[in-house]
Amino acid sequence: MRRISLALSALALAGLAAGCSTIYRSPAVKAGVSDTGKVRVVAMTPETVLVANRAAYQPRTLPAVFRISAGSGAGASPRGAGTLPDAPSTQDGSRQGLRLDPPPSIDPGPYTIGTGDVLVLSTPSTQGTVAELSGLLAAQNSRNGYTVQDDGSINIPDVGRVRIAGLTVDEAEALLFQRLVESQIDPTFSLEVSEFNSRRVSIGGAVGQPGVLPITLTPLTLGEALAAAGSVSVADIDTSSVRIYRDGSMYQIPLEDLYSRSDLQRIPLLADDSVFVDTDYDLSRAERYFAQQIQLQQATLAGRKAAIDELTAALTLRRADLNERRENFAQALELDAVERDYVYLSGEVRTQGRYTLPFERKATLADALFDTGGGIAKETGDASQVYVLRASDDIREFGAVTAWHLDVRNAAHLPLAARFELRPDDIVFVAENPVTRWGRTIDQITPSLITAPVNALAD
Repeated sequence: MRRISLALSALALAGLAAGCSTIYRSPAVKAGVSDTGKVRVVAMTPETVLVANRAAYQPRTLPAVFRISAGSGAGASPRGAGTLPDAPSTQDGSRQGLRLDPPPSIDPGPYTIGTGDVLVLSTPSTQGTVAELSGLLAAQNSRNGYTVQDDGSINIPDVGRVRIAGLTVDEAEALLFQRLVESQIDPTFSLEVSEFNSRRVSIGGAVGQPGVLPITLTPLTLGEALAAAGSVSVADIDTSSVRIYRDGSMYQIPLEDLYSRSDLQRIPLLADDSVFVDTDYDLSRAERYFAQQIQLQQATLAGRKAAIDELTAALTLRRADLNERRENFAQALELDAVERDYVYLSGEVRTQGRYTLPFERKATLADALFDTGGGIAKETGDASQVYVLRASDDIREFGAVTAWHLDVRNAAHLPLAARFELRPDDIVFVAENPVTRWGRTIDQITPSLITAPVNALAD
């Protein structure tokens, strides 16, 4: 029996020796000089992570089509009021029939921004912030600003279209502040209206300079409007009157009453009011003048509607073009037809393969390990042997490799993984633990231990 036992032992040793030649040798990171070059192992610490992150790398960027909005550069020119028709001629008459019928005194409220207004974003100095916002602030030195388009918006570079029509200056400033902050632009500015074009009052009749007056931040009164139009030019104030056309109603103030009462001179005018100075009580000339103003306003509104329709169609076509180009890029990504940067995961990770570095930002070791659903294989991986292998770019160190070593048996070291930035072609490697290595060795030699004695006995 002892001889049989010794024979079996000898056969087992023979099988073991025979099996050792076929045992799989698991990879490991070894410092020193190898056949391919020099390998340097560096432990990950807060200091060495800073050194590793100094390696030059610029993440790939998305195509410019992803940074363009449909409204960028798609503005339409505002339609102005055009040239006013000539005022009707005057003729002599009498005071008979003139009566005082002033319009109701209405508080116009704060000025609200409208189509055609020109806005300027002013900064406190010409250093720093202005240099950064030179494109955004629209050439402050020449005081060029942004015109409110027909759709009520202004188009700011790097921000896009911002709709501010109907807002007060303070409300528009607050909205622009928010949009600049969202676009990560220094919002040090103040909003000013350099040209008031949206709210106007027409002045005609017996005045020195008939025309159109803008309503600004300060309410425009009847007396101020007449003074700005060159004052009243009539031969006899007894037969003259000021007529105001507002919202389909006609109001009348005899010129004698206007000069004798300061409260009538302080009547605030509203946007689209028409003021006509007539030399007698006949309303026909004033009515013709107002009819001309109504026709002009209707033509202006029709032109603006056509411009808005044109702008809407242009935006629709531009949005469709941008969407098509973005979809084409997404399909190219799916077909792997776009050049990308990769990091490769090897060793005892749950999913071996390549990790695609993202666009426009830098990825970390933690991203590669956990973002792909991989991570260290807890059954087989050695948490003390996590490496990032990075080949040298220096031609003088061709083949040299730096192995950045992280020991995560202490979970307090995990934040280092979240700070260690990856570079293209890095290799993330996790070694197997000793128990796994021994178990795999046993699995590989067990068939040899069984077959070797059988073959020996058969012989």
